Amino acid sequence: MTVDMRSFLQQIKKTNDLFIVKKGVSTKYEIAAVTEKLDESKAALFENVKGSKFKLISNLVGSRDRFAQAIGSKKSDINRKIVKAISSAKKPRISSTAKFFENSSKDISILPIVTHFQNESGPFITSSILYTRNQEKKSQNSSFHRLMPIGKNQFSIRMVEGRDLHRSFMFAKTHGQDLPVAITVGVHPAISIACAFQAKWGKNELEIANSLMNNKLTLTKCPSTGLLVPSTAEIVMEGKILRNKTHKEWMVEMLRTYDMPRSAPVIQIEKLYFRNNPIYHDILSGYTEARLLMGMPIEAKLNSIMKKKFPQTKQVILTSGGANWLHAVVQISKTRSTNVKKIINETFANHRSLKMVTIVDDDIDPTDAVAVEFAMATRFQADKDLVIIKNVRGSSLDPSSNQKKLRTAKMGIDATIPASKRPDGFKLGKIPKSKTNLKDYLKK
Repeated sequence: MTVDMRSFLQQIKKTNDLFIVKKGVSTKYEIAAVTEKLDESKAALFENVKGSKFKLISNLVGSRDRFAQAIGSKKSDINRKIVKAISSAKKPRISSTAKFFENSSKDISILPIVTHFQNESGPFITSSILYTRNQEKKSQNSSFHRLMPIGKNQFSIRMVEGRDLHRSFMFAKTHGQDLPVAITVGVHPAISIACAFQAKWGKNELEIANSLMNNKLTLTKCPSTGLLVPSTAEIVMEGKILRNKTHKEWMVEMLRTYDMPRSAPVIQIEKLYFRNNPIYHDILSGYTEARLLMGMPIEAKLNSIMKKKFPQTKQVILTSGGANWLHAVVQISKTRSTNVKKIINETFANHRSLKMVTIVDDDIDPTDAVAVEFAMATRFQADKDLVIIKNVRGSSLDPSSNQKKLRTAKMGIDATIPASKRPDGFKLGKIPKSKTNLKDYLKK
């Protein structure tokens, strides 16, 4: 099991999953354009970023194969490994030393922060993980937040209301205080995966990361804030979220659509640390790496819950077409007593951002969009098998919803074989297997 981002890069280089770019590239659109071309294929290491001494990696876990490599599992075993890590989370070791102390600065403009899309409010750090104290639970929280630079020592920060960091920020603000934070950029992808998970209030995501890394994670205390961050991080920053300052921003979200302009809180950076020959990590929003980091921990959670409540559940998939966030397909082994509509409602209840849930039989591959659509075409009747739920809480990311009030409509589809019908009428015709070789039928 690798322990830092550099050793993981060596690992995927050996499996031919790393595309190395030696040509000089610009942080303005060019890196994003190359990453887009590689989506779902290879990670990209840019060794010559114009105007920067930092190398840059993108699309690090932009496929399920590399996602599995990051946590030391098979692709088919990702969900089980994540669920096990959550249930067996252990405290990491503490080290007084860390390589990120090799260099320091107070100027964030030295970072190769990428401008990804036209008409965004600016460049964004998209892989930044923020660490702060949960004042109520006396624990530490870790979570992903995008940062837009404002001058040489400030960022605006996007926070979702009600989530852990926002709750800690509001606690500090109501007590007349700024909120101390630490920030990392460039960590082992298993740490990113754990910190993308929305753990229960008061739980420390770094303990989940430690479990994913086979208890090989070490943490180091930051000098000013006292917050613990991964010792092997490439870049670490310390600062505070200001209680009384905001800055307007807007960005492209994981659905690849533009979010509305918002007034975001501001972080004052007091110190920046980085390793020798540092590697900056960039995530292209709306593409596979961003979607997998957000969606896979939720997919694992749904699989765990649904299999416990409904033993006939085979697997739950958050689909690529639904941005690995808004649409789910649930594969079941259906019996005459199975209440499919109950399964639909329970799936919605356990991931409120879901907008559509489709239930299929165990002969339909839920990862195959064509197979799922075939099941809908041949096993679904809209007047009997459709569930519509109106005016309920949905995703703030969905531009078709009421984004201010967070209200949406949801649809459940029972695309399983009707119990009242003859099962053989739904089976696909099969041709007996043979050793047929097309070369034997070529004209001579």
